[in-house]
Amino acid sequence: MTNMSQAPSVEKKGLADLLGFRIFGMPLPLYGFALITLLLSHFNDALPGDLVGGFCLMFIIGAIFGEIGKRLPVFNKYIGGAPVMIFLVAAWFVYAGIFSEKEVQAITNVMDVSNFLNLFIAVLITGSILSVNRKLLVRSLLGYIPTILAGVLGAALFGITIGLCFGISIDRILMLYVLPIMGGGNGAGAIPLSEIYHSVTGRSKEEYYSTAIAILTIANIFAIVFAALLDIIGKKYPAMSGEGELVRKASFRVEEDEKAGQVTHREIAIGLLLSTTCFVLAYVLSKKLLPGFGTIKIHTFAWMVLIVAALNASGLCSAEIKEGAKRLSNFFSKQLLWVLMVGVGVCYTDLQEIIDAISFANVIIAAVIVIGAIIGAAVGGWLIGFYPVEASITAGLCMANRGGSGDLEVLSACNRMQLISYAQISSRLGGGIVLVIASVVFGMFV
Repeated sequence: MTNMSQAPSVEKKGLADLLGFRIFGMPLPLYGFALITLLLSHFNDALPGDLVGGFCLMFIIGAIFGEIGKRLPVFNKYIGGAPVMIFLVAAWFVYAGIFSEKEVQAITNVMDVSNFLNLFIAVLITGSILSVNRKLLVRSLLGYIPTILAGVLGAALFGITIGLCFGISIDRILMLYVLPIMGGGNGAGAIPLSEIYHSVTGRSKEEYYSTAIAILTIANIFAIVFAALLDIIGKKYPAMSGEGELVRKASFRVEEDEKAGQVTHREIAIGLLLSTTCFVLAYVLSKKLLPGFGTIKIHTFAWMVLIVAALNASGLCSAEIKEGAKRLSNFFSKQLLWVLMVGVGVCYTDLQEIIDAISFANVIIAAVIVIGAIIGAAVGGWLIGFYPVEASITAGLCMANRGGSGDLEVLSACNRMQLISYAQISSRLGGGIVLVIASVVFGMFV
């Protein structure tokens, strides 16, 4: 009798637990309503191709696979969790033909036509830089370039060592492995590197690019995995990590900024205004007024980092406006990241490219070069006055990934989206430095 009386209560408890389960903060029945709506549009091929349809699809897909990714054992701890799961699944949906052409186009309209990625990065750069103590910011930027160079040096030394183990000559390991990995991604790295290679050596740029992008693709995967591992190391050894803060403040000795008063929605809106304004100014500089110096081009986001840093140093922004920009940045990084990662998977990840690149030698060499970048940046960063974990992530892994989208994948894997400004310095300014190095290296080994 006792067991029979307990059975209904157990069933009720199980039903209550199921109904209480939330996906992206939504009760299960409410998420079910959203999912059924998406399925109706999918099977009737009737998804709107504008921002409304794109965001609807990206939110619903990102929510379910984000919940899976953050709960899946091993994956959530060592591979990168929710964001990595989302972009891999989204890429597979394209590869397997699960997404219709209309759905792919809707996501492309969000990411490329409307350039949601630019808005996302612009908001994060503005919030992260304005939230840093003014004097601390100037000193940290001055010390960051040497940290990047230390990461490049570490990658080169480790790359040469592993290359010799595989019987690969020093010139080949530097030109075809180290430089593409540390070159700032695809558009700002592998493509211009192939142009420089062709102009200096006279050899095929297509052949160089096919090799470079394969190695870079593998390195990007290792950068994501190692980012998750560095997060674990930082938690196990707190003295090595600033938990998202790059600078060891004690070593820089600066006073704290003034405390913000009441922050309203207007200050948050001003944060959006400043984000878009600084991006527009950076765009004008990079495209028209000061696109670069000689053959070295300065990317829009590199200019934007400098512009927002100057705005912070000028004292024009009150503590309340800075806090508003920070809150807007936090909203984007914590509430819209899963949405963005669907777009990264669909628009910037090619699973076939990854599959084609995999070979034993390429995997081992790419992994060792990325480890070299981590160790070089950690040592260089510590000597400058940075936390080794954050220095390794920004000046190491964000140099060794696939540029802007790779930065987001790496920082989301280690839960340090607030480091986006330094990541962009690595991908943009650091990538430019590598192009200069490449022109010298290619000339040496012709």
